[in-house]
Amino acid sequence: MEKHIIINVGRQLGSGGRIIGNRIAQDFGIKFYDKELLDLAAKESGFDKRFFERNDEHKGFLKLLFSPFAPLFGGTNPYANQLSDESLFKFQSDAIRKAAQAHSCVFVGRCADYILRDFPNKVDIFITADMPDRIKRVAEMTGVTEKEAEKACLAGDEKRASYYNYYSAKTWGAATSYDFCINSSALGIDATTKIIEDFIQQKLKL
Repeated sequence: MEKHIIINVGRQLGSGGRIIGNRIAQDFGIKFYDKELLDLAAKESGFDKRFFERNDEHKGFLKLLFSPFAPLFGGTNPYANQLSDESLFKFQSDAIRKAAQAHSCVFVGRCADYILRDFPNKVDIFITADMPDRIKRVAEMTGVTEKEAEKACLAGDEKRASYYNYYSAKTWGAATSYDFCINSSALGIDATTKIIEDFIQQKLKL
C-alpha cells in the first residue's frame, strides 16, 4: 500500500467489527490495532498495561486511583500525582496519533475516528448487527449462555457509547458520525468486508 491511509472501525459488541477490521488490514497489507493500542498506551504513559486493560473504552478511570489497582501506577510518570480521565485519554490518543503518523493503519474503536479527524485519506466506518447474531457470536466466543451474552452486548454498547460520546462530542453509532455504516447481519461477514473495502477504495481513490 503506497498511499498512506487510515481506516477507523466503530462497532457494536458482537457485530463482527473486529473480525472485519482485521480482514481489511490483511487485504490492504496495513497495520491492525485493537487491543494492541493498550500496549502503545502503556508505553506512551509509563503505566502498567493491565491498568489500560481494566479500563478499556470505559469512562471512569479516576475511580481506580483509590482502588487496589493504584500500585500499578509508574512511580516515574510525571502524571502520577495528577491523574485524571482526560490525562489517561491523552496517553491513548497520543499513541494512536503516533501509530497513524508512522504507517497506514486500521484502528478498532477507542475514539480513533475523532482523534484522527484531521488526518487526510481517512475513512470512518461503523458496523452493527442484529441482536440474535450478536448474541450467538458473543456466546460462541466467550462460552457464556445466550442470556449472559445478551447482557454483555447491551452493557458493552452502553460503555462504548458513554466513552465515545463524552470524548468525541459526537454520537456513537449515529450515521452522521461516520462515513459509512453497515449491518453485518444483512449479507454476512465476508460480503460486508468486501462492500466496505470497495467503499474505501472508491473514497480514497486507491
